[in-house]
Amino acid sequence: MIPAIILAAGASTRIGRPKALLPVARGGDTFVARLLGTFSGAGVGDVVVVIGAHGERVRDALTHLPTLARIVENREYERGQLSSLVAAIDVVDRPGVQAVLAMPVDMPLVTSATVRAVIDAYRATRRPIVRPLVGDRHGHPVLFDRSVFGDLRAADPSRGARAIIAARLPDVLDVPVEDAGAIQDIDTPGDYERYTGLRLEDV
Repeated sequence: MIPAIILAAGASTRIGRPKALLPVARGGDTFVARLLGTFSGAGVGDVVVVIGAHGERVRDALTHLPTLARIVENREYERGQLSSLVAAIDVVDRPGVQAVLAMPVDMPLVTSATVRAVIDAYRATRRPIVRPLVGDRHGHPVLFDRSVFGDLRAADPSRGARAIIAARLPDVLDVPVEDAGAIQDIDTPGDYERYTGLRLEDV
């Protein structure tokens, strides 16, 4: 089993609204709904959404979606994204779980094909860390084998998972994909307009 973890606990201070609840298109899915559909389309049957700063609003929205997800609340979300990843790993880690897929909620445009490519590459190679590569840029989701869970739990939250990836770079497998959504990180109002064609004041 390879559960997916959607990291949606941040305060979204730069964009001024909960990113998980922003629409990807006018009248369309929210970021978190799109990602749930993406993972479902890739055959991922267990998806966990980590909530924090806007927890009640995101939790309420999730209860109205057709695709079910488990919810994990990270009360220490201010410690950074790694703290949310570890909180979810602590919930999903059980016998039979081979790895997890980590996905920030602010990258909703990634495709199911990319998710499948990462999973297939892992199953073929059993490399401990697998991530998509678009040109020369590394993207998401990032797959962490269970052999890396201990390193993630022990890492400094302020440095994030990137420090673990950097320390184990020879073990990392980059999977080339043609998917701009795997690297499109929506952090600001400008990013939102650039990647969705929508303005915050209009949605």
